[in-house]
Amino acid sequence: MLHAMFGMSPLALGFPGPEPDARVEATGSQEVVGVDRRAFVADALGTAAGLALVPSTAIGTLHITELRKGLRSLYTLDDAYGGDAVRSLAVRHLRRVRRIINTGTYADTIGRQLQLLAGETAEQCAWLYYDAGDQETARRYWGEALTTATVLGDDGLEILVLASLSMQAIHDDRPRDGYDLARAARHRAAALGSPALLSLIAAREARALAGMRDHGAARSRLAESMRLADQSGRPTPEWAAFHGHAELEFTQGLLYTEAGHHKAAVPFLRAALAHQDRTYGRNRALYRLTLSRSLVQAGEVDEGAAEAVASLDHLAEVESGRVVRRLTEVRDLLDGTDAVSARESAAALTEYVQ
Repeated sequence: MLHAMFGMSPLALGFPGPEPDARVEATGSQEVVGVDRRAFVADALGTAAGLALVPSTAIGTLHITELRKGLRSLYTLDDAYGGDAVRSLAVRHLRRVRRIINTGTYADTIGRQLQLLAGETAEQCAWLYYDAGDQETARRYWGEALTTATVLGDDGLEILVLASLSMQAIHDDRPRDGYDLARAARHRAAALGSPALLSLIAAREARALAGMRDHGAARSRLAESMRLADQSGRPTPEWAAFHGHAELEFTQGLLYTEAGHHKAAVPFLRAALAHQDRTYGRNRALYRLTLSRSLVQAGEVDEGAAEAVASLDHLAEVESGRVVRRLTEVRDLLDGTDAVSARESAAALTEYVQ
């Protein structure tokens, strides 16, 4: 269906793995791919395959529905493959929405929905470039999305962008900015009545506070995030569906390891990996590599080396700058450790990143 939508094969578009008709047999703990990948991609993008020929007149609800299905497909593909593999598709989808806005004929209500879709797709482009490691381009797309949210007065999109900018600030080692952005998102989200959304934002606040070395406040905000995650209320926004107990366990592990308590981090990172749904391929790769890093830092070199090598099974399907960055961190840690298992694992990881 990728070929039907874009006139190119998944491999030509940058997706890892073989062409759609190829099959790769499992080795070690790797899962069989080929048929499974074809089924997944067909399911994810089948509904969007006809979007390339959206007419330039009489845009209506059906077109909005199809365009939104295309955006939903991008979420699904990102979860599985990561930002490097999906960002070109997102940019194509954003251009398509903008072309319809500028060439189509539609009622004002449809026009607002198209503008909102453009803002949401720009935000998704930003996230994908962030995950790929291109922070400047990500920042530009987030700026476009925030402008759209402001013009439309759409609280949902504004909260999404603020929470995303908070995440990027933490990544860029600007924890104070990250905390202020997360607080702004929380103030706007309070009226929406979604405990899961507030839980996600509180977790971002916790990460920022940890970066500010206020570990007591970070633990308090994470505890609040966990409490909110167990509450019922309005549905979770679709973009926040990844947030749950696995993500909270991962955040708890990060708080420990960032405070230098690597041994304490290990059980939480193990639990995060065990509880993460297999549809989140990129997150599973990141979780396993983070577990490997903490094991090595805790002195469990052999086990950490084994987890690092096991992560390569995930990476056969994932292309993500964040994952490669974590892989490089683990490789460098292993390379500086005087153990046979560490040297062998470092060599295996080096072959992947070269």
